[in-house]
Amino acid sequence: MAEKEATVYIVDVGASMGERNNGRTQTDLDFALTYVWDKITSTVALDRKTAMLGVIGLRTDGTANELGQEESFENISVLQEISNILLPDLKQLHSKIRLSQTVNGDAISAIVIAIQMITKQCKKLKYKRKIVLITDGKAPLDADPDSVAEITKKITQDDMELVILGVDFDDSDFGVKEEDKHPQKAQNENTFSSLAESCGGVVGTLQQAVEELGMPRLKNTRPVPSYKGHLNLGDPTAYDSAMSIDVERYPRTMVRRPMAASSYVQRSDELENGTQSTATVVADGDTEMHDAVASDLTHVRNSRAYRVLDERAPGGKRDVDRDELAKGFEYGRTAVHISATDENVTKLETQALLEIIGFIPWANYDRYMSMSVSNIIVGQRTNTKATMALSSLIHALFEVESYAIARLVPKVDKPPVILLLAPSIEVDHEGLLDVQIPFTEDVRSYRFPPLDRVVTVSGKVIKEHRNLPTESLMTAMSDYVDEMDLSRFGRDDDGNPSEYMPMAETFSPILHRIDQAVRWRAVHPTEPVPPPHEILTRYSNPPESLISQSKQQLETLISAANLKKVPPKVQGRRRNRNEVKPLSGLDVEALLGGDRKKSKISSQNAIPDFRRMLNSAESVEEMQSAAKQLGSIIEARLKASFGDIAYPQTLEEIGVMREEMSEMEEPGIYNDFAIGLKRKLLSEELGGNRKDFWWEFRKSKLGLIDKKASGSSDVTEEDAKSS
Repeated sequence: MAEKEATVYIVDVGASMGERNNGRTQTDLDFALTYVWDKITSTVALDRKTAMLGVIGLRTDGTANELGQEESFENISVLQEISNILLPDLKQLHSKIRLSQTVNGDAISAIVIAIQMITKQCKKLKYKRKIVLITDGKAPLDADPDSVAEITKKITQDDMELVILGVDFDDSDFGVKEEDKHPQKAQNENTFSSLAESCGGVVGTLQQAVEELGMPRLKNTRPVPSYKGHLNLGDPTAYDSAMSIDVERYPRTMVRRPMAASSYVQRSDELENGTQSTATVVADGDTEMHDAVASDLTHVRNSRAYRVLDERAPGGKRDVDRDELAKGFEYGRTAVHISATDENVTKLETQALLEIIGFIPWANYDRYMSMSVSNIIVGQRTNTKATMALSSLIHALFEVESYAIARLVPKVDKPPVILLLAPSIEVDHEGLLDVQIPFTEDVRSYRFPPLDRVVTVSGKVIKEHRNLPTESLMTAMSDYVDEMDLSRFGRDDDGNPSEYMPMAETFSPILHRIDQAVRWRAVHPTEPVPPPHEILTRYSNPPESLISQSKQQLETLISAANLKKVPPKVQGRRRNRNEVKPLSGLDVEALLGGDRKKSKISSQNAIPDFRRMLNSAESVEEMQSAAKQLGSIIEARLKASFGDIAYPQTLEEIGVMREEMSEMEEPGIYNDFAIGLKRKLLSEELGGNRKDFWWEFRKSKLGLIDKKASGSSDVTEEDAKSS
């Protein structure tokens, strides 16, 4: 279970926070709120009931706290009690934090109120307690030594964390020192430092805190075992010499996905006038969205309908219930039905077990064989004997430089997988790292021609060819690669060469950019989203200095490779496209006596004749004529086909017509043909029952050309799928 948290933010909103200092275009309050909103929205994004926070306004125009009757607690307002914060609460809080007109308000008293709020909420329960004070330190403090001592004692006794961030506070470590500092502010900084030091807190400058917001925050995940059981070498039930170790398996690396967007619609008048208190926006794997009444959104539910072909039903289709469906396995062009009662015949009965099959040397394993994320296998917790036994196996594998091959069934009746187990020995822990490796059926073997030689049909080997790199090209490429080396381009703290892109500093730009944009939009619904943080785009391009120093090698490489710019490729063919003409300007077809104007398509040479007729077409009518002729040939071929013997040729001709009409931006011609063909097939006008051909037609993805495939089409994607 996640740790319980209670955090109180104290935000100074006094009149002096409206000033602009040190060349900033923002007021000090806006600068401080950059930090505050980032932290609050990060807590909201966690969507954890155990993560609670409260907000106190310091130096407010009014007073709103339980101790407000006393003079020292005036101009302090509790803007948000400690609780879970949702998006509607966030919007209300945003409207409450405004610059005041007063300069009065004691920060020490605000800390006392924060302590009282945390004590009231947490009582004696186990919580992570934290107080964050953000101020410019310009207001006088009531720093009575006895009161400060009591505050320090309470913070230490309840194990609270105190963080004080000051606008333009001096910080020698970060390199910030305010010139001509007001004596009152200098005195307050010393008071804050003494208070934080006495209770183990932290005092820092707000500039450093805001700058560190760009550093992505990594999400701590709770380890969940994917397997708990025995690691066997041999059969312990049959042999006394067999080995069996109690182990647990946890993920070592796993892809972190960015937050998913949910679907929603504007709330209708009926729901606005209703009494519903919550709504949920749910899509597969998406998060929930609460208190939709406070917004103008309502949830979206997905529904699925099942239809089958039925000539007697209106529209030729009939709706069926999910319970009426039966599972079938595609076997050729038919489906083999297996009932639910017999479905277990397709399952392999297995028992949960991790069993070592054998061993291979390190040198015999190819890296490309890894198929999955990595996991780590450790000894069973609190089982010292299992830990020692597994350690012996790990060290034995390391000493003989070998991997273990194991068969894993994580749960009963789950399909088995083959794992590669590699020894991992670190200073503070040991384990077996595992990755899934393929079965024979998982391997795809392809044969490609060699890159360093050309082999002719007769078997002759040619080392020098126009398709092979020359010695000068190989040298130029090698020099360029060496010059662009990143492994030693970085610099460590002492200025020595180091890795330029360490793994610990290479963050996912997509994941954190989406998170940044969502958190910003939650608080600022109309303002533009700021650009991504520099650390997210740092490795998007090569370093400028590296490009400059390798410029000469790149020019040498371009010269050796004889590279030239390729003109941009034309995306589509237009109806009145210009044909390529020879440089002489002569009509080659006319000189050769060829008939450029093809008016009839023959069934023996249908596809070339169809394309030649389209190439010479000067109007839509001529294109329609060509498509009509090819359509007649297709229908005649189907009608005369013995079984499915003519299906491949017919599907090829239909595919050519679809491709050409799409490129000619005349999708309607093909769509009319496809609709007519379906009607004739279903009415058995093309040589009897040809529904198996329609199955092949759909399987080959030769349906209607929709708007996504061609902008000239008037068929929607949904209509194309349902036709």
